Amino acid sequence: MSIVSAFLVPGSPLPQLRPDIAPWGRIQAALRAAGAALAASRPDCVLVYSTQWMAVLDQLWITRERSVGLHVDENWHEFGEQAFDIASDTALAQACVARSLDAGIRARGVDYDGFPIDAGTITASTLMGFGQPALPVVIAANNLYHDAGRTEALGRLAADCAREQGKRVAVVGVGGLSNSLFREPLALEADRLHSASDDEWNRRLLALMEAGDAGRLREALPDYMRQVRADMGMKHLHWVLGALDGRLSGARVHAYEPVYGSGAAVVEFGTA
Repeated sequence: MSIVSAFLVPGSPLPQLRPDIAPWGRIQAALRAAGAALAASRPDCVLVYSTQWMAVLDQLWITRERSVGLHVDENWHEFGEQAFDIASDTALAQACVARSLDAGIRARGVDYDGFPIDAGTITASTLMGFGQPALPVVIAANNLYHDAGRTEALGRLAADCAREQGKRVAVVGVGGLSNSLFREPLALEADRLHSASDDEWNRRLLALMEAGDAGRLREALPDYMRQVRADMGMKHLHWVLGALDGRLSGARVHAYEPVYGSGAAVVEFGTA
């Protein structure tokens, strides 16, 4: 396989912006540990899908060689800004655009200065240490009209393109678990899961990932999404499953914590 490592990581910028808050600091530490594992797998590039980069017409792929800018999060602007300088594997990204079109998926590349890279991609690439010229990325948008099956097809398509180019790749799905946030002001030091039910269902889902049973995981997802307000229907998980061709061989949960009421986990999947 061309896939040498695979991860599910949260997209909130808070672990980067406020690691002094204990659970968010633990998420930051886990992201750095996952980044070390990613680097140790020696990929040539990283396939990234973030639930926070939303598209509504075409399937978008970043084809710009270098994306540079300063991001201020629309929800957490009071906590500071995120600088980014992210290099892309343009040859692989362009191949993904062409293969998407061949598969009947409307797609195009994004290549212009100042394009607003999303907070999830910035946070993951910064804390995990990818997106540099020595370890470039291919970034796919979350098309809001795509379901789980179409998203899996895109993950599989991207992995196939990498394989054809003889590239070793890591796969990263950026997004949360339960996505219910507190609507009232919260003392940050008192952060917790929004409900005991969210916590229970998140732990069930993570246990299935750890067990490495893709069939049971798929069977559980509809119930999970009925019980919690799952982040974008867990399409970031389906991206990873697609790239892994639907196979799991266990997982390691580096951290599971609340982020202003939502569920956030750093998960490293086995690729054997």
